[in-house]
Amino acid sequence: MHIAEGFLPPVQAACWAAVAAPFVVHGAVAVVREVREHPESRLLLGAAGAFTFVLSAIKLPSVTGSSSHPTGTGLGAVLFRPPVMAFLGTVVLLFQALLLAHGGITTLGANAFSMAIVGPWAGYVVWQLSRKTKAPFSVGIFFAMAIANLSTYCVTSVQLGIAFPDATGGVIGSVVKFLGVFAVTQIPLAVIEGLVGVLIFNVLRKVARPELLRLGVLTDRTAQDSAAPAKETIHVA
Repeated sequence: MHIAEGFLPPVQAACWAAVAAPFVVHGAVAVVREVREHPESRLLLGAAGAFTFVLSAIKLPSVTGSSSHPTGTGLGAVLFRPPVMAFLGTVVLLFQALLLAHGGITTLGANAFSMAIVGPWAGYVVWQLSRKTKAPFSVGIFFAMAIANLSTYCVTSVQLGIAFPDATGGVIGSVVKFLGVFAVTQIPLAVIEGLVGVLIFNVLRKVARPELLRLGVLTDRTAQDSAAPAKETIHVA
């Protein structure tokens, strides 16, 4: 997903940066508000950012001039909503470009739009749909994480298709080719990321239940269901 430095035409790179900027600014405001109103959330915010940094730094180079890897943005989107991840994800991408040469500065806007904006929103929508349909908690988390990953690569394919249209099929033909190349590695990576997300949230349900209740990730019903096995029955003779 990390489009390399200088890989996009300058005009397109500037356009993607302009499109992403309002979301990132809005996200920065959301993060400041969250920290001001709930200082105790700093640890969980940091954990969400670190999770995204670590997972998205595990890259598999592809022939597209980009790379395939988990994204980790679904976790933060479920916890704090997508605007927060627009900011955190962009900060992650900036540090990766500067410290790891993973992605680039000129392509930061395009990478932020796909991974920090579209990915979290797609995962969050799936998460909300799972709650409305009363799907099991773990099922909702799995699909939220997996879809956040896959949607990121769909957008990246569109970005690359626009930048490098196919000689015969044009932009659409190019997008289809890029999607085909990414699908080989990205579908299994999305499945793995979904499973990792389930494991992470199962731990959080035990160690950070009050915070998850405050954030609305857990409801009273899901909290009671998860606590039920721990209850002991006392028989009185």
